[in-house]
Amino acid sequence: MAITMGAFIALLGAAVAAVFAGMGSAIGVGIAGQAAAGVTAEDPSKFSKVLILELLPGTQGIYGLIIAFIIFMKVGLFGVMEGITIVDITMAQGLAIFAASLPMAIVGLVSGIYQGKVAASAIAMTAKRPEASGKGINITVMVETYALLALLISFLAAFMIK
Repeated sequence: MAITMGAFIALLGAAVAAVFAGMGSAIGVGIAGQAAAGVTAEDPSKFSKVLILELLPGTQGIYGLIIAFIIFMKVGLFGVMEGITIVDITMAQGLAIFAASLPMAIVGLVSGIYQGKVAASAIAMTAKRPEASGKGINITVMVETYALLALLISFLAAFMIK
């Protein structure tokens, strides 16, 4: 199984999308988790409300993984397990696939961190006013919009490359 330089660059794009978006989620969930732990220590009955807010920044990592899987399919990596070789990808195609991974990688990293910060503020709001947790979810999901847009751009760009 020989891997061309184009396929290598495409696979590097898959790794970049998964790693950077995953880092954003890990940092964001960590920020929100610290706030959630503080609230839960004071009032364990608020655990379920703050847990939802803590989990929201984790979606960017999932989106990065989706883009990585799409790139794996594009390169033919899943077919290797069945005895099919990796698709012969030119350098230009590999660079195009790598470029397609960048919106999800970059926006996933940044939005995951900022969504964690918004979630931490929403968790603090929920600590003071538990009935406002729905509003906290709404403002936290607003950051998610940009991660979804990046997912869409990376998804469409990856599929449009021949």
